[in-house]
Amino acid sequence: MSPAPLYRRMLRAREPEAPEFVTLPISGGSSELTLAMTGQIAKWNMQWEAAQFRRRVIAEADLSPRMLAIAEQGDINVVFIPRTRSRYHEYAPLFHLLPRTVVERHGLPLLHGGQWPFVAEHTPVDPYLPVNFSEALSRAWASVVWRDLVSGSSMAAFTRDDPMRLLAHNLDFWLPAVTSVVQALLSEFPQVGDAVAPESPRLADGSPLTGTYWGVPRQGGDVWLGEADAADVRDMVVDEADASGKLREIIDAIKSNRVADDFSDRWSYAKEDFERKIHHKRLKIKVTFVELPDGVPVHGPETEVIDRVLVGDFMTLLKPKDRELIILLRSGMTSLTDIADQMGYANHSAVSKRLDRIRKRAASFFEAS
Repeated sequence: MSPAPLYRRMLRAREPEAPEFVTLPISGGSSELTLAMTGQIAKWNMQWEAAQFRRRVIAEADLSPRMLAIAEQGDINVVFIPRTRSRYHEYAPLFHLLPRTVVERHGLPLLHGGQWPFVAEHTPVDPYLPVNFSEALSRAWASVVWRDLVSGSSMAAFTRDDPMRLLAHNLDFWLPAVTSVVQALLSEFPQVGDAVAPESPRLADGSPLTGTYWGVPRQGGDVWLGEADAADVRDMVVDEADASGKLREIIDAIKSNRVADDFSDRWSYAKEDFERKIHHKRLKIKVTFVELPDGVPVHGPETEVIDRVLVGDFMTLLKPKDRELIILLRSGMTSLTDIADQMGYANHSAVSKRLDRIRKRAASFFEAS
């Protein structure tokens, strides 16, 4: 809807801040109070290009007490929408980007086109929406953007708690991106009306309102029409989520920190790639085998101290490198230089220091025993 019938010129922010959504309770119906509040919300939201400065062009008398309380918080970019059980108005742009088949598959109703920004609700929408609207919409939206997140692997190949699935289903993550795309598309609509004098907006005291300028109202129209247009806009939303929400960085972080529990029992390219990387890392681990002479026993934690028999209890307290050193010594290797070479040290100094620590620990252990 174009604001041209109501305004000759529109305040515009040079660097608009990202909008925040505030829900307001509207009783519905045609009471004077409801109609008045609907008109107040419409006037406020039509000034969307003023962004954080819209309170500067709307008189306090044109705001309800609730709206005025928000406006008095300062120059913040707020969009007012009706409060509903379903949260339809928050997520309407995402809902209306879905193909009909996806809408029906997830048990959602077919609705006429939405509106942005919200101007008026002719009929309360909640009675026509399922109780689980936001959950169903979350699943539907995830199903259409999944291919942009994980190519070649179905969503069923991952568990419900997988970070990528959670990201795809998180409508609040996608909301800033779709809002930004809608505003960018609306900003390309032609301007209608007479040219505006190139004067700087000024405050009541005559000082300039920095960061703003006057512009001609824009024409109204369809932001997208039909499933082909909606598909193009969805691609734009994904790109915007990458630019503003750092989507690709999040995806890369998730992929780099995957664990086996992220995958379901189903095969997928992602699971195969994960397992291949795991096995590749295991193959790169250097394993050193020490050939022990015949007759060297294997001791368990329950081994007792009997004369010169190696104490299993003590061995379990040692670090792997310390145990390796003890085994090398007992296998007949007495040269500290040879032991250092076998253990991967540059010289025998590290071996000597490790032996000293083992002696001290052994003395403490056997005294306590």
